[in-house]
Amino acid sequence: MKLNYRLAIFAVAIVFGIVFSMPSLLQTEGGKKITLGLDLQGGLHMLLGVKTQEALNSRIKSIASSLKHFTQKEDILIDNLNFDDEEVTFSVLDSDEIPKVQKFLHNMEGVVVTTSGENISVKFSPKEVAKIKQEAISQAIETIRNRLDQFGLTEPIVTLQGKDKILVELAGIKTQEDEQRARALISRQAKLELMAVDEDHDARVYSMTPEEAVQYGDLILEDAKNPQRKYLVHDIPILDGGMLTDASVGFDKNNRPVINFALNSEGADIFGDFTGANVGKRLAIVLDGKVYSAPNISERIGGGHGQISGDYTVAQAKDLAIALRSGALLAPVFLLEKRSVGPSLGADSIKASLVALIGGFVLVIIFMVLYYGMAGVIANIALIANLFILLAVMSLFGATLTLPGMAGIVLTVGMAVDANVIISERIRELLREGKSMHKAIEDGYSNAMRAILDANITTLIASVVLYAYGTGAIKGFAITMSIGILASMVTAIVGTHGIYQLLEPVMKKSKNNRLWFGMKG
Repeated sequence: MKLNYRLAIFAVAIVFGIVFSMPSLLQTEGGKKITLGLDLQGGLHMLLGVKTQEALNSRIKSIASSLKHFTQKEDILIDNLNFDDEEVTFSVLDSDEIPKVQKFLHNMEGVVVTTSGENISVKFSPKEVAKIKQEAISQAIETIRNRLDQFGLTEPIVTLQGKDKILVELAGIKTQEDEQRARALISRQAKLELMAVDEDHDARVYSMTPEEAVQYGDLILEDAKNPQRKYLVHDIPILDGGMLTDASVGFDKNNRPVINFALNSEGADIFGDFTGANVGKRLAIVLDGKVYSAPNISERIGGGHGQISGDYTVAQAKDLAIALRSGALLAPVFLLEKRSVGPSLGADSIKASLVALIGGFVLVIIFMVLYYGMAGVIANIALIANLFILLAVMSLFGATLTLPGMAGIVLTVGMAVDANVIISERIRELLREGKSMHKAIEDGYSNAMRAILDANITTLIASVVLYAYGTGAIKGFAITMSIGILASMVTAIVGTHGIYQLLEPVMKKSKNNRLWFGMKG
C-alpha cells in the first residue's frame, strides 16, 4: 500500500494542534497558554517622554570623571577642571604633558578636542550628539522592557512611538499598589554614583547656597532617609553605574534589606585606587541624586564590591536591585499620558469577538456544505484543524492575544477556505470537461496552486510589514494573520489533498461522483 504522506502530515498537524491548544482552551494550570492583551484583560497604558539632554550631560560628566582619574594616575597636574551641558574645559600645568592628555582624549569616541596653549576643551561632535540622544531613547526602551520582565509581568509591550516617545502597555495590572510599583520601576533612573565628600567645606553645608557650592566644584545633596541632612560632594563622581555588573538583595547584621553591588574591572580599579588614597575620608553612595550612605573609608577596598543601605522593605529592595541590575536610564523618562483599562471592557470585547468568530465560522461551514457537498465537508475539516493549529502555535510561544488579534482569527476563518474554493472550482471545471476523478483532482490542485500561493504570499508579506512597523495592537493582528496563513497552507492544500487521495477508491465507486463537488447532473 502506497504511503499517503499528505494525510500523514495532516494527521500530525491535527494532533499538534489539539495537544498544544488544550491548555489555552481549558485554562489548565500546566502547559504554555495564550495570554490576553491589555484591551482584553485590562491594565495600564502609558506614553512616556525622554529627557535626552540629560543623557548628553551624563556623558560630558563621564568624560570629566575619566579625565580626572587618568591625570591622577599618571601624575599629570591639571587645573580649572569644569564642565557644563556641552563641554569639559581644563588647563594642563606642564605643557610637556599635553600630548599625552590629547592622546587619551582622542581615544574617546566622537569627541572634538580643541587646544589653545595650555587650555583644552572637549565636546562631542554634532553627529555624536544626535547619536547619544537616539541611543538614550533606544536604551530606555530596552531597559524598561528588562525591568518589567524581571518584575514578573507577562508580555509587557514597550515600543517606540513616533521619534522620541515610548509606549508602555502592561496587561494584568489591576490594583493601585501594582500600578504604583510598576510606574516607580519604569520611571526610576537608577543612576548610581560614588562621589567624594568635600571634607574641607562640608561643615558649612547648611549655610551654603548651591551657587557657592559651585565655586568649590561641589554639589549639595540631601540624605535619602532624612531630607534635612545635607552633604557637600565633589560634582565629578569617582565612578558611575555604567561600571555596575550586578546588584542583588542582601541583609545586614540587623537583618535589614540592603543592596549589594559589584563593579567591572575598570570600576574595581578606580574604586580601589580612590579608597586607597583617601583613607579616613568619606565616600558618598548616591542614587538618583540622593545620598544613601556616606561611610568613612577605613582601608583600601579591593574587589569592586559595595553596599547600599536604607530603610527599605524587601519589595522595595528587590525593585531597586532590578532597576540597578537592568541598567540605569541614560536619560530620565517622564509621563505624558496614562490610561487605566478596566477588565469589563475586555470581557465585553471577548464576548463580541467570540460571537463574531462563532457566527462567521458557522456561516462558512453551512455555505461550504450546501455549495460544494462532500468537498465542502472536507474543507470544513481543514478549517477546524486550521483553528487548532493557530491556537497551538500561539500557545506554544506564549503569544499575547489582543482584540485586533481576535479580528485576525475571524478573518483567517474566511481566508482558510479560500484555497479550497479555488481548488474545488478547478476540479469542477475539469470534471465538466470529462476528465476522470483522479485526473480532475490532481490537475485541479496543480492548476490552483499558483493562484493560491500568490494570494497567500502577498498577504503574508503584508502581515510581516505590519508586524515590523506596527505598534502593539497591530502586531497582534499581524501575528494571528501570519500564523493562520501558514497553517492554511498545510490544512487547505496538503491536508485536503491527502483526504481526497484516501477517499478516491470510494469516489470512483460512486454512481454519480460529481455530487462529491456539489455539481448537479
